[in-house]
Amino acid sequence: MAVKKNKKTVQEATRIKMTRKNRVVISLNDKEMAVLNRFYEKYKISNKTKWLRETIILTVLKRFEADAPTLFSEEEMR
Repeated sequence: MAVKKNKKTVQEATRIKMTRKNRVVISLNDKEMAVLNRFYEKYKISNKTKWLRETIILTVLKRFEADAPTLFSEEEMR
């Protein structure tokens, strides 16, 4: 007899582990805020916090990947 995992329990456990407890505050000038607001409207972004968080983390992860050591140098790969 197979035992079913309760999806709700797995989702709740993941949610508990990923609780956001740390706050980051930034200040923008009027022009920067206007650009962001224009972007939000143009691309119909309703969850601004989620978009900012994902954009920042994506940029950081891309930089980490670009800076990661490689097995061969760039010249050796050509």
